[in-house]
Amino acid sequence: MRLTLTEEQEMLRKTARDFLTDKCSKKFVGQMEEAETGYSRELWQEMADLGWMGLAFPGKYDGGDMSFLDLAVLLEEMGRACLPGPFFSTVVLGGLSILDIGSEEQKQEYLPKVIRGEKIFTLALAEPGYRNYDASSVTVEATRKDGNYIINGTKLFVPDAHIADYLLCVARTKPRKGTTIFLADAKNPRIECTVLKTIAGDKLCEVVFDQLLVPSADILGRLNQGWSAVQTIIQRAALGKCCEVIGNIQRVLEMTVDYAKDRKQFDRPIGSFQVIQHYCADMATDVDSARFVTYQAAWMLNEGLPCAKEVAVAKAWISEASQRVFALAHQIHGAIGVTVEHDLHYYTRRAKAAELAFGDADFYREVVASEMGL
Repeated sequence: MRLTLTEEQEMLRKTARDFLTDKCSKKFVGQMEEAETGYSRELWQEMADLGWMGLAFPGKYDGGDMSFLDLAVLLEEMGRACLPGPFFSTVVLGGLSILDIGSEEQKQEYLPKVIRGEKIFTLALAEPGYRNYDASSVTVEATRKDGNYIINGTKLFVPDAHIADYLLCVARTKPRKGTTIFLADAKNPRIECTVLKTIAGDKLCEVVFDQLLVPSADILGRLNQGWSAVQTIIQRAALGKCCEVIGNIQRVLEMTVDYAKDRKQFDRPIGSFQVIQHYCADMATDVDSARFVTYQAAWMLNEGLPCAKEVAVAKAWISEASQRVFALAHQIHGAIGVTVEHDLHYYTRRAKAAELAFGDADFYREVVASEMGL
C-alpha cells in the first residue's frame, strides 16, 4: 500500500479542488439546499465533461479507466467543498452497482448514460422499521405476475429520488431472505416520491411503490440472490462516505487553525494558548488517523482483497472522530461558529448525517467483532 498519492492522483486532487473552489461556494451550497432539485444542471454537465462521472468505469463504456482509489480522492474533494447534487447516488450507488452485477446488455445501455451525465440513478434500500442492514428487514415485495414483477411498499431515505431517472430497488421475492434488485423507471406514475426534511439539507426521499410493474429483464443480478450484492454496495457506499467526511473534517481543521491564529483575546492570538494548541493537535490526530484507515480500506477494496473489517474500522472510527473534531472546532470558534453566516455549520450538519449513513458506529463495531471471531 502506498502512503502517498500518485502524480496522477495529485493532479486529480488539484484539478478538483480548483474547480470546486470556483464553482461551489458556500453561497451556492446554501442556494442548492433551498432549491427544489438540490443541484445545478449546468454544474452537473460540467462535471460530466471533466470526466468525473466516468472516472472509475472501464474505457469500453466510455469511462476513464481509473480506479476506486482515484474515485476516493475525488470524493474527498467533494466532501471538502460540501458539493450538493446526485453524484454519490448516481456513480457510487447506481453506476458501480450496475458495473458489478449488471448483464452486459444493461452495462452497455446504462453506463454510458451515467458517464455522460444524461441519467441520474439512486438506491432504494432502507424502509420504515429497518433494523440495520439485514436481509430480513426488507419488506417491500415484488410479486411475480405473467413473467414480470409487481412491486409494492415504501422505501425511506432514498437519496435524490425526486430527480432520479432510475431506482435500484431492493425487494423481497422469496420468503425470509430471498431478495432481488430491480432497475425501476423512477418517472413511472406508480411511484410516489416525497422529499424529507433533513439535518444536512440534502434531498432524501420517501418513495412509495404502488403496483409498479417491472419486467423480468430489469432484474439486476440474480433472482433471489440480491443480498450479497447489496452487502457489497453498502460496503462501498460506507467507504465512499468516509472519503467525503475526510474532506469535510480536513477543511474544518484548516478553518479552525486559521481562526485560532487570527482571533485575539487578551492582546494575543488564541492559538498561543496551550489549551487551544492541544485542541487543534487532537483535531489533527483524528483527521490523519481517519484518512489512514479510510485509504487503507480503499486500497484493499481497489485491489479486490477481503476488507470487511477494514471498512468497518474506518466507518466506526470516522463516525465518532468527526464528532470530536466538530465539538472542538465549535468550541474554538465560539459564538461565531454556531451562526448561519459562518461556513462551519455546513460541514457539521453533513458530517452528522454521514455518521448514520449506511450504518452507524455501533453497527460497524459489531462487524469488527464478528470479523475477529467474537
